Amino acid sequence: MGRPTTRYLLLRTLPSVLLKTALLLVFCDQVDAQCKIVKCNTEYVAAVSNPKTSNKNAVNCNALRSYSQCTRNTARTCRGDLVYHSAVHIIEDRMVQFNCSKVGPTNPPRRQPPPPPPDGPTKQACDYEKVYQEKHGSEPKYVHCGVFGDPHVRTFGGDFQTCSVKGSWPLLDNEYLFVQATSLPVSPFSNATVTSKLTIIFKNMKQCIDQKVYQAEVGNMPAAFDDGSVNGGRRAGGSSLTIHEREPGKYIEIQAAYIGTTIRIRQLDRQLSFSLRMAKEISQAFPEEQDLQLCVGGCPSNQWISRTKDLGRTTAMDLETARSLCGEKLTVEDVYFQSCVFDLMASGNSNLTYAAYHALEDARDFHPEPGTLHIFSRGGSSPRLSVAALVLSLGVLVWLS
Repeated sequence: MGRPTTRYLLLRTLPSVLLKTALLLVFCDQVDAQCKIVKCNTEYVAAVSNPKTSNKNAVNCNALRSYSQCTRNTARTCRGDLVYHSAVHIIEDRMVQFNCSKVGPTNPPRRQPPPPPPDGPTKQACDYEKVYQEKHGSEPKYVHCGVFGDPHVRTFGGDFQTCSVKGSWPLLDNEYLFVQATSLPVSPFSNATVTSKLTIIFKNMKQCIDQKVYQAEVGNMPAAFDDGSVNGGRRAGGSSLTIHEREPGKYIEIQAAYIGTTIRIRQLDRQLSFSLRMAKEISQAFPEEQDLQLCVGGCPSNQWISRTKDLGRTTAMDLETARSLCGEKLTVEDVYFQSCVFDLMASGNSNLTYAAYHALEDARDFHPEPGTLHIFSRGGSSPRLSVAALVLSLGVLVWLS
C-alpha cells in the first residue's frame, strides 16, 4: 500500500484534535471558576477606600503587599486569566510609584461573617411580631383596608370613598405584597361597579417563603394557592404563610405572619369583598412613584362616584325598604349603613346587606383603634354622603321625572 495522503492523516487526527480542544476549554472554564482574583481586587479597593490611618503611603504599601500576597495565593488557578495578569502588573507599577518594599506589614485579613445555620433561618425569624418586639421593645402598629360593595374603599388613613374603577386597579403594591382588584359594572345603566376578581401575589422572601399567587373569581374561590399549596413552601419559614377555608366557596382567610398581615376574602352574591390588617411598617414599604394603591391613597378623584347622581332617575329599591333592611344588620347609621342603602337601591338585591355587615365586622376585628371604627359623612365636596342628602337628591330626581 502507498503512503497515506495528507488529507487522510488530517481526517484521522481531527477527532483527537477536537477532543483535546474540548478538554482544554473545560479546563479553562474550571480555572476561571476557581480563580479568586476578583476577591483580591475587592479587598484591595476596600483597603485603600477606607483607610484606618492618615499615613497615605503606609496605607497604599500595606494594601499593595496584601494584594500581592493574595494574587500569589491564587496564581496556580489564575494563569490563563487576563484580569489576574493585569493585577500583577498594576501591583508592580504601584509598588514602584509609592516606593514600597516587598517585605513589610500587610493589612489584617478581613473578618468573615459567621456561616448561616445548616438548616436555614429559624421559624422565629419569620414571625414579624416577635422580630419587631425584640428590635423595638414594643408591639408593631397596624393599619386596616377594606373594599366591598360597589365598591366602597376604606383606606389605611381612614378615608371612605365609593369608586367606579372599571377594569383592574392595584389595592396594594409594596415590596412584599401585590393585590389587584378587577371590577365590572353593576349594570349598563350605572357607573357603579363590583369586584369580580382578586389577584394576590406574596413576593419571594428568601428567608421565609417562595413567591405565592392566589386568585379568586366570582364562582371560583379556591382554598389553595395557584400551585396547589396551602403554605409558603419548603423553606424554614414556609409555615408563616398559610391559607384557610373558613366557609367553602365563600370565605377564605390568608395569614402572612412573616409580614404581620391577615387577609379575608368573601364572596357575597356575585361579588367579592376584601379586608386586610397589615403592619404599618410593611404598608409603607414602597417607593414614592408607586403610590397608586387604593388602600393607600384611595381612588383618583375622577373615579369617585356621587351616590346621589349615580342612582339615576329610577332606583331598583325604594329608600325606606333599603333603610329598613340595612337597619336589621347595621345599628349605627355610619358610612357602612349608608353604603348598604346605596347598594340596595342601586341593585335591588337585599343580599348585599351582608357585604356591608361583614365589612364592618372585619373592620371591628382588624382596626387598631376601636374608637374610630365608625366613620360618619362630612359636609363639603367630599365623596361621602349623608342619608339626609340621599333623601333630598332622590326627591329632586322624582320631581324631575
